[in-house]
Amino acid sequence: MSNPVTRLLPWTGSDGRTCLLITDHNTHGHVSRVADQVETVQLGMGVELIGHAEELLADPGAEPAQIRYLAARLTEALRDALRVAVSRGDRLRGAGGPASG
Repeated sequence: MSNPVTRLLPWTGSDGRTCLLITDHNTHGHVSRVADQVETVQLGMGVELIGHAEELLADPGAEPAQIRYLAARLTEALRDALRVAVSRGDRLRGAGGPASG
């Protein structure tokens, strides 16, 4: 494999460690397509979660346990979104896109 490309995948291993895909420049392979689909689902879930958060936080009767649960889910969604952003930024730089500073 000449000039392999490394992609940060949108999930971690069972031990919580980062998962990477090492491939040639084929960005349309099976694992790449699955990763693209997972990223789309993760970002969509984040959007839906924001709607739930707005409703719950506007409810003066919201219970502390509900708010803690919401905070945990928002943390997960933010972690997922940041992983997607890093992965996409890495791919842009690898494709000749601008490097972030």
